[in-house]
Amino acid sequence: MKKVAILISGGGSNMVKLVERMADRPGWVEPCLVISDMPHAAGIHRAEALGLKTRVISRPQYRSHREGFEAKIQAELVEAQTDLICLAGFMYVLSPDFVDQWAGRILNIHPSLLPKYRGLKTHARVLEGGDTVHGCTVHEVTAALDDGPILGQAKVQVLPGDTADTLADRVLAMEHQLYPRVLERFAQGITDPIYLP
Repeated sequence: MKKVAILISGGGSNMVKLVERMADRPGWVEPCLVISDMPHAAGIHRAEALGLKTRVISRPQYRSHREGFEAKIQAELVEAQTDLICLAGFMYVLSPDFVDQWAGRILNIHPSLLPKYRGLKTHARVLEGGDTVHGCTVHEVTAALDDGPILGQAKVQVLPGDTADTLADRVLAMEHQLYPRVLERFAQGITDPIYLP
C-alpha cells in the first residue's frame, strides 16, 4: 500500500477527488498527509473534515528562506512515511534539489494539454491562441516547469462563446476524473499514458 501526501494551495477539489477514489477503491494507495502552503486555503478545512492529517507550512513566513520552507515540507513528508506526492493546485515551484529527492514519486496535474501552455493563465492563452481543443495533463514532476513524462490527458472542446472561466470549469471537471485514475495506475507501476474521453 502506497502512502500519498497531497500538496495544495487553494480549494482542494482535486485533493478531495483523489481521497474519494482511494476510499472507494482501497488496496493500492491511501492518503497520509495534506500540506497547504497557504494558511487560509479552503482545502485544508476540507481535508480536516475528511479526517485527514493536515499541516500548514505558511509560505509567506519563508519568503526569504526557500531552503527552510522546503526542509519543513520534507520533514513532514518523511514523518508521515510518504511514498508518493500529488501536487494538486500547489502554486509553488519546487526546487531541483527537492524534486531530485523524490524523483519518480511526484505527480502533478496541469490545466493544459502539455507540452502546450506551460505555466499560468492557460485558459486565457488557449482562447488567445484560437485553439479548438483544451484539456489537462497529469505528469511526473521534474526540475523543468510543467515537464516530465505524461501519464494521462483529458480533452475538452473549446466552444463558441467560451471564456477563461467557463473553460476552467470544464477542464476542472475532467481533472477530477483523470487524476485519481492516473494515481491508482501509477501506484501499480503503470506509467503508459491514458487519454480521456
